[in-house]
Amino acid sequence: MGSTLPDFVVIEGPIGVGKSSLASRIALDFEADLVREEIEENPFLDQFYQRPSEAALSAQLFFLMQRTKQMQSLRQSSLFNHAKVADYLLEKDQLFAQVTLSPIEYDLYPVSYTHLRAH
Repeated sequence: MGSTLPDFVVIEGPIGVGKSSLASRIALDFEADLVREEIEENPFLDQFYQRPSEAALSAQLFFLMQRTKQMQSLRQSSLFNHAKVADYLLEKDQLFAQVTLSPIEYDLYPVSYTHLRAH
């Protein structure tokens, strides 16, 4: 192809616009590693869609732990300097938490976010 990617590319946007499809295509075209948000692994997501006020914190904290774990493993594998294309941005997590969590739940969230990001 002749072109190269930066070390890390993020495709971000609203739900359902094709972020994963675009990220997959870019990763394939540029022979980069694909980093996908693994939504189906979140056991609280169905509950969140049915009763958001009851399951928002559980769903959000699961995503936070999953995403930070994924980013930590990427930092460790960065020794290989292979470009990566992701279909989510970890920093967006705080914005989503602010919208979906109650005020008292959100008070807990930044503490968890900061703690997990530090490791």
